[in-house]
Amino acid sequence: MTIRKLIITIGVSVVFICINPISLAETSTPTSPATTVTAKAPDVASKTGDEKTVNDDDINRFTNTIVLIKDFYVQPVGDKSLLDDAIRGMVSGLDPHSEYLDKEAYKTLLMTTSGEFGGVGIEVTPEYGILKIVTPMDDTPASKAGIKAGDYIVAIDGKLVSEMSLQDAVDKMRGKEGSLVVLTVLRKGEKIPLTFKLTRQVIHIASVKTKMLDNNFGYIRITQFQEPTAKLMHDAILQLKTQNQGRLNGIVLDLRNNPGGLLETAVQVVNNFLDSKKLTNKFKDRIVYTEGRLPEAQYSAKATGSDILNGAPIVVLINGGSASASEIVAGALQDYQRAVIVGTTSFGKGSVQTVIPLDKSHALKLTTALYHTPSGRVIQNIGIVPDVQIEDLQVVKNKNDDDLAMIEPIKEYQLKNHLQGTNKIDATKNLDVNDIVLARDDFQLFEALKILRTIYMLNGQVATK
Repeated sequence: MTIRKLIITIGVSVVFICINPISLAETSTPTSPATTVTAKAPDVASKTGDEKTVNDDDINRFTNTIVLIKDFYVQPVGDKSLLDDAIRGMVSGLDPHSEYLDKEAYKTLLMTTSGEFGGVGIEVTPEYGILKIVTPMDDTPASKAGIKAGDYIVAIDGKLVSEMSLQDAVDKMRGKEGSLVVLTVLRKGEKIPLTFKLTRQVIHIASVKTKMLDNNFGYIRITQFQEPTAKLMHDAILQLKTQNQGRLNGIVLDLRNNPGGLLETAVQVVNNFLDSKKLTNKFKDRIVYTEGRLPEAQYSAKATGSDILNGAPIVVLINGGSASASEIVAGALQDYQRAVIVGTTSFGKGSVQTVIPLDKSHALKLTTALYHTPSGRVIQNIGIVPDVQIEDLQVVKNKNDDDLAMIEPIKEYQLKNHLQGTNKIDATKNLDVNDIVLARDDFQLFEALKILRTIYMLNGQVATK
C-alpha cells in the first residue's frame, strides 16, 4: 500500500488489533510476564490532562505532513522510511525507555539477553538530549578505558549525539571487532570533555563472578540478570561452600554497575535467600509487584524458595549504576531485613517494559507499569537508598607511606610531637595485610566486608552449612 492510499484509509477508519507481549528484555529493562492486551477505541468525551482525543483537524495535519514531505522534501523519501520514522517518533515521545524495535534492534535485543553481543560494553539511557552512561560492563573496552557510570556521551566519532536517535547512537558504537570508535564524554568535576578511543570487541558477559574473601566470607558479583544467572549464582554458592568445608559465614552480594535484566531472574535470585516458610505472610510474601493502567499490567511475584545460606548474613553493594532488576533484588532483601544494603543510592529505574511483537521482525517496547518493593515503595526516580552510605573513595598513600590513613581512626602515635612509649609501635600489627590491599583496590568492598564481619559476630557466629 502506498502512502497516499494509507492516508485515505486513516481518514476513513481506525483499525485496532489484539497483541501478545512476550517476556524478553533489554539488559537494562526487566519485563513483565506474557499477557494479552486488547486495544480499545478511545472515548471521544474523555481526555487525559490537557490532551483531548484526536479530531478531524489532527488527522488532516498528520496526513498533510506526509503529503508535503513526499512532494517537497529535497530528496525522495520512501514510504517505508516515513512509516518507520512516524512510529519511532510516536514511541520515543512517551518516555526514555519505550522504543520502536526495527529488524536490527529486535535482533540485538535477542542477542543481548543471551549474554553475547558486539560493541564497547556500556549501558546508556537518553537524558537531556544526549546519552547518560548507566554503567560500563566489567572487563569490556569501556570499563578498561576508565569510563564511569554517570558520564555523558556527547559525540561519537565527532558527530553530536543530540542529532541522532537512540538507535542510531547505539548502532554507531557497535561495529566490527577490532575497529575503533571515539567517544567524547562529559564528566562531573571535569572542566573539559574527555576523549576515549575504544577498540570494539565481542562482548561476552559472565553474569556471575565469585571468590572467597577471608574467614569463610564469600563474594558474589552479578553483572547482569540473564536467563541462567540465578542457577549460576546458586551453583557458585554451593561451590564456595564445598571449597570451605561446607561452611560460609556470610556473603557480599555485589550489584554495583549492574544495569538489570530479566525480571524472572531477579525474582529467582531473591528466592535463593528467603525462606518462604518463615516469612509469616509479611508483605503478603511478595518479592516484587507492579501496578499499571490495564489489569493485564498487574503482576505479583511471591517468595517460594528456601534460604541457601541458612540465615548467614548478607551485605548487598549498590551504586548509581545499579538499575532495574538490581533494584528489585536490593529492595526485596532490604524490606525483609534479610540483607544490609551498602554503597550509594541506586539509579532509580523502576518502570516495566513489555516487548510487544508487531510482526516477525518488528516490535514495540512499551512502558506498561511501575515496580514496587514488597513494602510498597516505588523505585522509579527514587532508587534504593542504602542502609549504610559509603562513597567510592580512593585510598592513597601519604608522604609517610602510612597505610592506615583512611582505614582506621587516627591513634596517639600518629599525632605530631606525640610522646614515645617504651616500645616502637608496629602500625599494621592489628591490621591484616589483605585488608590494606582490598581497601586500596575497592574501598566500598572493604567497608562492606567490615560490616559483614560485624553482623556475623553479633549474630553469635553461627555458620551456614
